Amino acid sequence: MTNDVEERSRTLLQHAYRADASDIHFIPRKKDTLIELRIDGYLYELAILAREEAERIINHFKFLSGMDIGERRLPQSGALLSMIDHDPVSLRTSTLPTPNRESLVIRLLPQRKNLTLDDLSLFKEVTASLSSLLNYENGLMLISGPTGSGKTTTLYTMLSALQKRYNARVITLEDPIEKENEAFLQMEINEKAKFTYADGFKAILRHDPDIVMIGEIRDEETAKIAIRASLTGHLVLSTVHASSAAGTIQRLLELGIPRFDLKETLVGVIAERLVGVQCPACGAVCRPGCKNRSHPKRTALFEILAGMPLHDLLTSRNNHRPDYKTIEDYLREGIAKGWIPDGLSKGRERVYDFPKKLD
Repeated sequence: MTNDVEERSRTLLQHAYRADASDIHFIPRKKDTLIELRIDGYLYELAILAREEAERIINHFKFLSGMDIGERRLPQSGALLSMIDHDPVSLRTSTLPTPNRESLVIRLLPQRKNLTLDDLSLFKEVTASLSSLLNYENGLMLISGPTGSGKTTTLYTMLSALQKRYNARVITLEDPIEKENEAFLQMEINEKAKFTYADGFKAILRHDPDIVMIGEIRDEETAKIAIRASLTGHLVLSTVHASSAAGTIQRLLELGIPRFDLKETLVGVIAERLVGVQCPACGAVCRPGCKNRSHPKRTALFEILAGMPLHDLLTSRNNHRPDYKTIEDYLREGIAKGWIPDGLSKGRERVYDFPKKLD
């Protein structure tokens, strides 16, 4: 029975990894459990499992990621490193209690995909704007977007570029560590050991950092820590769940950060979405010999708020939006150039035919 659960769990991870999924969702229902994959921001049905089979697989992942298998009444989180198709993939797990048993979400974070700034976008002006942000030696830089939008990839790519450019000491404070990098000093929050973001921040400042990364601003405490770190003369990078660059600023204001502090510290906001791409010459499938055959299946659309547009937005008291290109602007441009399917803005751009049995 144990071997059967291990094999089905491995097969599930392989389906998700090969489909470029960012998350696996176990949704408990009265009679069964629905398995969905989040791909390019959308949820697709993978399989429907019997209740007992799903519970065994969930318990298997809970055990591997260090959760309490016997605890089903409280939310839990964990992490583990797994080999999928010979590639190391970090798995971040989270459970929630529901009336129909536990729900589990597994976030997949491939470890070998080391990208450069040139790999992040189709548009040269976006690459140039991202590169210009590397000129800052202090201040706060934020990356925003919904779940599965590529924030983590962009964050680590920016950190790697900064570390190489300045030979800087990068120290991260994460919950949990999402991508291991030997060039950084990485710390992990441990609530069981009462090691909090506040404790980690104090420790970081005593360790002579040049660049500080705070994994995610999720509440008032982490927002204030990010502001304090940037006010001490360090360059601070972090992520926020927000729908746009302007929405990111509004989110910080809602968390109690004074507008004055944002004026003093915020040097750039990067909002992004992941979209599927196609060859502008061949369409969905490249012909033999096409120069775009090796191009990634997905790319990020960015809006970058920095410089005078950021200053204008932080100081303006009216509703006039500063002049900067939005995600929607780049979406229309990508469609016009043939890189992005024309139906993307109307609905799901990719259709997946998944097996209904995990075997």
